[in-house]
Amino acid sequence: MKEKAIGLLGGTFDPPHVGHLWLAEAAREQLGLDKVLFLPVGEPPHKEGHRITAVPHRLTMIQFAIQDNPAFILDTTDCDRPPPHTTVTLLPLIQARYPDAQLWLLIGEDSLRDLPTWVEPQRLVTQCRLAVLPRPGVEVDWAVLATAVPTIRAVTHWLDGPSVALSATQMRQWAETGRSLRYLTPTAVLAYIQQQGLYIG
Repeated sequence: MKEKAIGLLGGTFDPPHVGHLWLAEAAREQLGLDKVLFLPVGEPPHKEGHRITAVPHRLTMIQFAIQDNPAFILDTTDCDRPPPHTTVTLLPLIQARYPDAQLWLLIGEDSLRDLPTWVEPQRLVTQCRLAVLPRPGVEVDWAVLATAVPTIRAVTHWLDGPSVALSATQMRQWAETGRSLRYLTPTAVLAYIQQQGLYIG
């Protein structure tokens, strides 16, 4: 079967959480996606100098997070390749594997706001469309955005549904102080975090 539309959800996933899963499911349902690829990055260029959990741990956590949804697929293309890990160079690799599919990059509104800071954002949006989930407290300056990415409005689709103000950074900070991550990530992911002693200060 040839896929007609594929969602791409990239990130560090350190750890994966309900916000990631909800964005993926909202896009899958509303855009009629055949599948959503979870694309963990190996070395995020915007997080140089930050401590990042080893790739094998992050891959295992993603597998646990998505195991009950057959439309969600772990794709290691990005973390398997050498750096630099940028979205604009990743998308052609994915498109080559799915030449007939429309690619949708799934992002939160904060990522849309920050798109001008990405590598070659205008080239990026010629390779895919953007599916954006609103985030509480985030405001997009469309004048700034359109200056950096002139075609941005034409390629942006807003997703409906509840917004989730949750970040993996927050979760790691909470875990380091002994606070509970229950209900913020799937039970299997939480069990793995506890078993492996991840995010302990």
